[in-house]
This record gives sequence, structure tokens and C-alpha cells, in this order.
Amino acid sequence: MENKEFDLSRRSVLKWVGGAAVAVTAAGQSASAASAPVARLFYTDMGTGRNVMLLHGWTCDSNDWINQFPVFESKYRVVAPDLRGHGRSEVMPSGAYMPGDYVADIETLISTNYPGESFIIVGHSMGAQIAARLAAERPDLVSAVVSVDGTLGFDEAVGQQFDKAAHDLQIGDPSVVVPAFFQSAYDPATSPAFKRWHARRVMGMPKHVVRESFAPLFSGPGQVGVGEESAEFLRTLTVPFYHLCRDPAQASRMRPWFSHPKSKVDVWSNAGHWLMQDRPADVNAAMTAWIDAV
Repeated sequence: MENKEFDLSRRSVLKWVGGAAVAVTAAGQSASAASAPVARLFYTDMGTGRNVMLLHGWTCDSNDWINQFPVFESKYRVVAPDLRGHGRSEVMPSGAYMPGDYVADIETLISTNYPGESFIIVGHSMGAQIAARLAAERPDLVSAVVSVDGTLGFDEAVGQQFDKAAHDLQIGDPSVVVPAFFQSAYDPATSPAFKRWHARRVMGMPKHVVRESFAPLFSGPGQVGVGEESAEFLRTLTVPFYHLCRDPAQASRMRPWFSHPKSKVDVWSNAGHWLMQDRPADVNAAMTAWIDAV
């Protein structure tokens, strides 16, 4: 599939990558990338310096990083894709929204368009789990991971709440279920404008994308978001890992799981699940300081 470039006023390089015709040829490619078609992803590539990729979360898109772009693009080369079924990227058919499908897309993007290069991947929510999974499979492509309240390290009690949300999604309208579910993810500091943005965005998404992307993060074979499965998975990572979360108990539980000496876990207050939107200046400073020290 032919890559296309478009020019816009601020973000001057907009690209597409993917499609069934794109092959991943790097040695050690994952089985998921080799066996399933990759999606045609919309992404932006701006700035110069160290390679940094920004991965948004479930029901979101790369615009979630709007408060990070000016700072990050002044320091790094920043690649920011929309994940499959999200934003302006290709909507794949039902049955193509397992975590491995998302991982294969990002693996293909890096291997095809940035051969021989690696990225520090900053992921929010689901995007952090995708980054961690890719780091486990292809540490040659991922030099470090920043997890912004990533879908990792939750206890069984939280896992039960996610199971209920997954059930509600299957029987209800996602445009109603998701905004209601998000209410527990906000802080009093969260702007009402952000809440409205998050809710309206879900209304424009295909229902099967919303429904099928959520549950595999936390339940079923191969889940790495909850319980001992998450702990065992994160203990295998060899790259530096910086996890920013809101739950002190979660942070204490997760700190011993990371083996790299530059890994760390920080607790953030006065912010909701979208830490980088509720406290952009503070989060930008923390993330860039850690990236610069890695």
C-alpha cells in the first residue's frame, strides 16, 4: 500500500503506514505480526532528537497528547499514531482487536518506516500495555517505556470492576456505558471540557472496536493487566520502565517488579486517569527529566 504525505499548518508531516501488503521483515518478528494483517495507521512525525513514540489509550486518539506535543517536539523526534479503529486509522473488522493486533501494528510501523531504530514509547492507559508488550517481544525496537496510568498492575478487586464494565459493554450502548465508566477515572481537578471530549469521542467510534478492545486487557488467556499475571509479565521486562499512577497501593505493589536500575514508579495526586491532561506541565517535566536521564 502506498504511503501518502499531507501538509498541515502546524504538524507538517502526516503519514500513513500499514495494510495487508506491508511485510515485517526484521529478524525475530512476532508471530502476531506475521500471521494477521496490520492496519493502515495514521501518524505524525515531528521534531528532531531522540526517538519518542506517543501511544494513546482505549477510545482515544493521538490528540490526547496535545499538551505534550509542543514540549516533546522541541526536544525529541516524536511519532504519534492513532491505533487501529481509533482516530483516523483504519477500522479493522470484528475479531481484530486483541492486544497482539495492536502490538503488531506498532511493530510494523517501526520496523518498516524506521528500520534499525528504536523508540522510547510513552503510553497512556491501553497504550502503555501495548508498549510494554512490544518491549517484551522486541526489546530491539523499544529502548524504554513510560506508562501514564497504564493498564498494568491492578489487583483482583479492580479486575472485577473491569469484568463488570466488559459485560456492560456487551449488552449496552458503548456511547452510554463508557462515559459512565469513566466517571470513576476522573478527579475533581479534571476539567468538564475534557469529560465532554472523552464522551463525545466514543459516540463517533464503531461499537465493535470499543467492545472488543477492552476485555482482553484484563481477562482471558494472556491478559497482563491484573493480578499475578501482570506481576509475572512485568518482571520479564529488561528495558527501563517509568510508571506514573494514582493509587499508592498499586505503586507499592509494582515497585519490586522492575529489574532495570533506572525503572521507577511514582504516585500522582490531584489528577484523574488522564494525568497528562489534568497536570500537563508537571507530567511533562517528570517524563522529559526521566527520558533525558535514561
